Amino acid sequence: MPYGVAVNSPNPPSRTRLATLDGLRISAALMVALYHYTAHETASTPVWGAPRDVAFPGVSDVLKYGWLGVQLFFMISGFVICMSSWGRTPAQFAYSRIMRLFPAYWFAVLLTTTVLYLWPFLWKAPSLDAVLTNLTMLNTPLNVTSIDAVYWTLWSEARFYLLFAVCLLWRGLTLPRVLIFGYGWLVLAMLTWNAKLPVVNVILQPEYAPYFVGGIGLYLVHRFGPGDLRVWGLVGLSFALGAHNASLRAAARHLNPVVCIAAVAVFFVVLGVVALGWTSWIQWRWLTTAGVLTYPFYLIHEYVGWTVMHAVRDFAPHWVVVMVVLTAMLAASWLVHRLVEQPVAGWMKRRLPRAASGSSGSSGHSGLPDSPVSQGSSGSPEVLESPAGPPVAPVRQLTAGPV
Repeated sequence: MPYGVAVNSPNPPSRTRLATLDGLRISAALMVALYHYTAHETASTPVWGAPRDVAFPGVSDVLKYGWLGVQLFFMISGFVICMSSWGRTPAQFAYSRIMRLFPAYWFAVLLTTTVLYLWPFLWKAPSLDAVLTNLTMLNTPLNVTSIDAVYWTLWSEARFYLLFAVCLLWRGLTLPRVLIFGYGWLVLAMLTWNAKLPVVNVILQPEYAPYFVGGIGLYLVHRFGPGDLRVWGLVGLSFALGAHNASLRAAARHLNPVVCIAAVAVFFVVLGVVALGWTSWIQWRWLTTAGVLTYPFYLIHEYVGWTVMHAVRDFAPHWVVVMVVLTAMLAASWLVHRLVEQPVAGWMKRRLPRAASGSSGSSGHSGLPDSPVSQGSSGSPEVLESPAGPPVAPVRQLTAGPV
């Protein structure tokens, strides 16, 4: 067995689709998009010519909580990254991240740059240096402004991937090792919250760690069953810290903290229902389509969508404009998936080392935004690993060593 692969159960899990995760992902993306389109406090006046309460009276009071969709994204990312990484080597994990994240991202950077150059109604066009730096996805640590503000989440995702890669390097994923990783990350993140150590805070990102770890904990429930109190302790601790962080964000945004805590509780309950297998009967094909649209939609919806809405806002009622632009962004996302993601990822897969295909032949999955389906070189969907039937209790541990 190659180095970095470890299992806890005597038989590898069978492969069944968790289609509900696709539905949760597109739901989170739509939450964020509706927030940006109707309730974003600083963008509302330049986009609509009026504050959000005037442009969308009453409705903005509800949709201004849509930013919490990002927290749901991070939870799904923790769940799916842990799932898709089980049984993989660090090299396979790295190649899968590259092939999943970069094709659509490169296109989104170039598309948004073009739109800002041609129609600089809202923001000035970025410099060539900013464009080139954004293409590396390292613009945030280099203090270069993102071409689109939504890219900030990608830096949070990248830091999560780097931390999780450490767990993979530690001779692979097993239940005890993932539990140590989860508890250790949460404890260290909270201890450094007020330590005034910027580098440590950048690495541990205490504001978002509970959501990633919460998703990881719920995947452990899914894989090993609900009988381990250590796993539920990890989930419970993640929820408590995540609720606290959401409450702090609510105060900074002058929102009701109870609503934010309730939203985080709903996220944990819904993903917990998925983890327990209670939604395994949901296998609707349209959810798969929705899932593959989520990442490109998230990348292109904000600045491009704002520019379009600014240009056509006087031609129809505001809600009609929002629905038309939302539909157009989803259609554009499908084109990005079909014409950019699939062919470029296939090209990369054929030219990267064999490890890129992973132990299951999958090209990888992205958390936020993570996809419960991956695309092989042929473009056909491949499902993630997921235990079928009752979980198998850990019996023995296989660690890699010399073959």
